[in-house]
Amino acid sequence: MCADFANIKTEIQNMEAAQVDILHMDIMDGSFVPNLALGLADYQTVRRLTSLPMDVHLMVQNPHNFIQLFNRAGADIIYIHPEADQIPTRTLLEIKKLGMQPGIALNPGTSVETIRELLSLVDYVLVMTVNPGFAGQKFLDFVIPKIEQLVVQKKDNSFKLMVDGAISPTKITQLAEMGVDGFIVGTSALFGKKKVYQEIVKELKGE
Repeated sequence: MCADFANIKTEIQNMEAAQVDILHMDIMDGSFVPNLALGLADYQTVRRLTSLPMDVHLMVQNPHNFIQLFNRAGADIIYIHPEADQIPTRTLLEIKKLGMQPGIALNPGTSVETIRELLSLVDYVLVMTVNPGFAGQKFLDFVIPKIEQLVVQKKDNSFKLMVDGAISPTKITQLAEMGVDGFIVGTSALFGKKKVYQEIVKELKGE
């Protein structure tokens, strides 16, 4: 969402050269979140241009209805918001059955207690550290205790813990030390900077 879509092929080539691990794409329906941004055609375009792993963050109502579409579009990982799905267990199991990796995304106001039973079903948990829908927001520090809870939950489950929203280099250092596995970076750390992606990503990875 933060990339320059007018030059998306070059953007992808530069991210590949920088050795980013995963390309993250937000799909928004204007209902579950107030913004309407990116869609299936955008996803298909990016998929044709890269062999990097790609996830899809479904910020949509009834995400179960979109699983087959994004499977055919080549998604490797699919995140759903459990509160947007009447039967999230069914959706997560279908994602895995189709050969993709299931993940759940937690809004700032969604507690760990409400999704505890789902943790054994997923490969990824994505904690939103801003309210979903728009780039350029401030990091919500009250989410940190939830991240700490999920770090503990990783001991009994096999998911990777990711964070998304206002992820600056400082936050990456802080949260990595806590036990976070991966970071979705946008305008706070990667895009719109004067440095080239290769230099930025190397610094973010501590290389």
